[in-house]
Amino acid sequence: MRFDVLTIFPGVFDSFLGESLMSKAIEKGIIDIRIHDIRSYCSDAHAQVDDRPFGGGPGMVLKVEPIYKALKDIEALPNQRNTDTEHVYLLSPRGEQYTQDVARRMSLLDRVVLIAGRYEGVDARVEEFVDGLLSIGPYILSGGEIPSMSVIESVSRLLPGYMGNFESIMKSTKDKISDVESEYPVYTRPEIFVADSGDKYAVPKVLLSGNHSKIKKWRNEHTV
Repeated sequence: MRFDVLTIFPGVFDSFLGESLMSKAIEKGIIDIRIHDIRSYCSDAHAQVDDRPFGGGPGMVLKVEPIYKALKDIEALPNQRNTDTEHVYLLSPRGEQYTQDVARRMSLLDRVVLIAGRYEGVDARVEEFVDGLLSIGPYILSGGEIPSMSVIESVSRLLPGYMGNFESIMKSTKDKISDVESEYPVYTRPEIFVADSGDKYAVPKVLLSGNHSKIKKWRNEHTV
């Protein structure tokens, strides 16, 4: 099974991939894990992966272009991959709660691509190119690198040959977890992103209006 991870901190994965069962599974060819540096897909001289959010607010937002280019390069855009056997996920606090049932479903795929978010969030237009958003729990981390590792390990251990003595798989709990921090979609430059297909993805006009009351109302309506 193949995993691809898009991140701005590829070095974080060095020890994770080089230790214990993970390293042995890679050596045996049970799993193939490829880490991709999003910064290498930036078009500007400073390799700027983030920018200020439209509509104002704290923090910085990961830009859509380098992530799109990375997905294209590894042939993970919807029109490049088999969407039945290859899935792409964005790690986000707004995502579906990751459970053992989700891990089981992933273990049946041929390939999983994980986009590790950072900063205040990821430009919401990235969601146009993924199969879903995933959250590993009702808490906030600095980025999606640790969640990506959790997904990789929990899925890998379900693959034949990964465990020395294949463990019995516990049934996942389905208790509803509440009180997770609310999130709304965020956007940054450019105002209009054009994909290779010619499709245009624009920032909602209200975020460009400068009308703070309307922006607040829009964000409240889109908060999950």
